[in-house]
Amino acid sequence: MASEAELEEVFRLAEAASISGIVADVGDRLASSWLAVSRFREVQALTDRSLQVQTSPSTLLYAGRAFSATGNPTAALTYHQQALTLSQKVGDRASEAAAFNNIGGIHGNRGELPAALTHHQQALTLCREVGDRAGEAATLNNIGGIHYYRGELPAALTHYQRTLTIRQEVGDRAGEATTLNNIGGVHHSRGDLPAALTHYQQALTIRQEVGDRAGEATTLSNIGSVHHDRGDLPAALTHYQQALPFFRETGDRAGEATTLNNIGGIHQGRGDLPAALTHYRQALTLHREVGDRAGEATTLNNIGSIHHDRGDLPAALTHLQQALTLHREVGDRAGEATTLNNIGSIHRRRGELPAALTHYRQALTLHQRTGNRAGEATTRYNIAMVNRADGNLTAAVTELEHVVTIDQAIQHPDLANDTATLNQVQAELRAQLPSATSNETED
Repeated sequence: MASEAELEEVFRLAEAASISGIVADVGDRLASSWLAVSRFREVQALTDRSLQVQTSPSTLLYAGRAFSATGNPTAALTYHQQALTLSQKVGDRASEAAAFNNIGGIHGNRGELPAALTHHQQALTLCREVGDRAGEAATLNNIGGIHYYRGELPAALTHYQRTLTIRQEVGDRAGEATTLNNIGGVHHSRGDLPAALTHYQQALTIRQEVGDRAGEATTLSNIGSVHHDRGDLPAALTHYQQALPFFRETGDRAGEATTLNNIGGIHQGRGDLPAALTHYRQALTLHREVGDRAGEATTLNNIGSIHHDRGDLPAALTHLQQALTLHREVGDRAGEATTLNNIGSIHRRRGELPAALTHYRQALTLHQRTGNRAGEATTRYNIAMVNRADGNLTAAVTELEHVVTIDQAIQHPDLANDTATLNQVQAELRAQLPSATSNETED
């Protein structure tokens, strides 16, 4: 097998001689391997050179994926749409399906879930028409991700299980591990930590068997997250630290940044804010180096939370507003909603209830537009608490009733807590009602 350096030299020579077939083949091989290890800017430069010599759906798709990863969804969408048009023109149904899937992914990242679902379903139809079982499984997985994001965990689980069946049938062990990991994520979101851990460990075993070091790192990180949620911070830290060298070894700088974020969260949970801030800043540097603007925004959010914990609300607000700007620039409506919610909490802590309510309502609108019912429930709960603090118990009860209804629909693990809060606020409201008086009768 040719080394990376040899492939780059072959590409350079073919580029100089304008040999389109070799440029496409070798360039796509390099782009595929570099995308897997977060070398997004190098893929952008490579595909730009390749497209000067030839134009193929596959190269356009690789370019689109690189621009999507570096927080430029507009450019990514342009490349994917060009790939879609060209693949339809030449009758390349596999590339057409991939283009539909990638376009769906961009809409999903923007929080435009109906459009995302439409494109994934178009891809699913194509995959089934041509008998592409692997493509069908990948698309079912993507559709499952849409339902997962919406908080529709039963529907997400159904699609992931269909994906798992196909991948087991075709012997796709790596894909099987990915799907087991996703199923673990559904159980994790439901609060069923034992089931989550079981699926993550099954995924880990397969990834170790097939030598998928990057996947192994991801699953170790997820197992760490389960321990984190259990309150077992030493076990969580151990798994995060096991994952970190794998990300570095495979060159997955985005994964490394995410893990540094997680380690920062452990230190924050322990109350070691200086160590947490150190890890968040390391993650921030990596996100900026690879051009991961969505990851940069997430980390700015976390740094804002450190300042919040320290009581430095102006610094917290500054970082959250920086995160908000980035979320809006890259079209990350989900991240925008989360950050608006966090900004609302800053104002709430300051006692600025009207400003808190404004930001919470903006977040609520975004959650409703994107179909994120879990996010909607969280924000409605926050709105209820503002109304409660403002003495508007009737409005608080109304919001909490919505929260409980949503949690029942999506099987949210916080349902018991939300119901208890609703009952408490209802009791407060009843206590404010005037007492009944009895009338005396005269003989």
